[in-house]
Amino acid sequence: WTFGGGTKLIVDSGVVRPTLTVLPPSPEELQQGSATLVCLASGGSPSQWKLSWKVGGSSTTSASHSLEVLGSDGRFSWSSTLNLPADQWKKVDSVTCEASLSGQSSVTQTLDPHSCSV
Repeated sequence: WTFGGGTKLIVDSGVVRPTLTVLPPSPEELQQGSATLVCLASGGSPSQWKLSWKVGGSSTTSASHSLEVLGSDGRFSWSSTLNLPADQWKKVDSVTCEASLSGQSSVTQTLDPHSCSV
């Protein structure tokens, strides 16, 4: 709930693990020499879940993150975007998006560049 002046009241619904979806780059973008991947996290609670990326098993910090959006169900959605050179995307074995929250086991979604139809 948001009140005048921007005060937000959040009713704690406990910890709910978000569902992750990783979207691969388009063929057109790869032809331009870049690869943008998007990780969509939906239905999570509380809003403190953090998204991060691993490229070929190694953590990377070169991602941008959106602010969380509160849904009508009281749960949150947010996203993270990772930009890679197209040649790096084609060489790696996997790209993983991970949602983490202190004291909870992580949620991961992995994309294999070689199994994508791009």
